[in-house]
Amino acid sequence: MTTMAHPAGRFAYRHHHPATTAALVAAFWVVAATLVAAAHVTIEPRSRLTGAAATIASVIATAFAYSRVAARRATVTHALGVGIAWLVLSMGTEIVLATQVGHGWFTLLGSPDRPLLRSVLLFVWIFTPSFFARREVADE
Repeated sequence: MTTMAHPAGRFAYRHHHPATTAALVAAFWVVAATLVAAAHVTIEPRSRLTGAAATIASVIATAFAYSRVAARRATVTHALGVGIAWLVLSMGTEIVLATQVGHGWFTLLGSPDRPLLRSVLLFVWIFTPSFFARREVADE
């Protein structure tokens, strides 16, 4: 059969190979981390509250983009796995950068000086991808 007889499915609707899924999770995390770092550098010095809102909005926007571009059929279980992976990548990055620069680096997870914001950011990194996931698995 030719491709004309079987149209290719859209990328977001396909079931991806695990390596492709891991690469997409990492790529979207890089986007989120870059946006969070940019908000930390540009917005937070002017206003801590606006910087926190921009940080949270960056993660939410990236999670929405991931769910629409890469994993439209992902369930809540998959999305929670993505959120946990994003949190682990954020923690690992902060640990590596803190050891490299010689002092604490708290851009991605928030400063320990602000425990409420830090807790909210931990929640946001883990659970935001699941906000945009499908609630149930449909039989296909």
